[in-house]
Amino acid sequence: MPIAQNPLSVEVTLPREEVALIKVEGYLDVDTATEFQHHLANQLHHGRRHFLLDLSAVPFMDSSGMNIILRVYQEVRELPGSVHIISPTPAVLRVLDLTGVSITVPVSASVEEALSRVDAEPEGPRVPEA
Repeated sequence: MPIAQNPLSVEVTLPREEVALIKVEGYLDVDTATEFQHHLANQLHHGRRHFLLDLSAVPFMDSSGMNIILRVYQEVRELPGSVHIISPTPAVLRVLDLTGVSITVPVSASVEEALSRVDAEPEGPRVPEA
């Protein structure tokens, strides 16, 4: 059985009951995106509403990774919840900026900054505007 050339490492910690800090290391691309998606789905299943995605050790991300981030963003908005990208590498930030993802999904410099953004968010279900 061949070993993936660019294995993905995903480490999940819980800084708070409803907050999952997900540290991703390695290439986030079509070959590894499914593994990343499974980790996010597992945390959603366990009631996490806020996702802090530490991408500081991701040298490359393609549209597969971006689509998963946007999908979880759409899912948690209904809860309400949030997704925050933390310390993306310059190459990943460039992709996020060029595609407009960084406008939709907040980018923070640190876990602490992302947690303060979570604290500043209003609680309760989001009501669609008329």
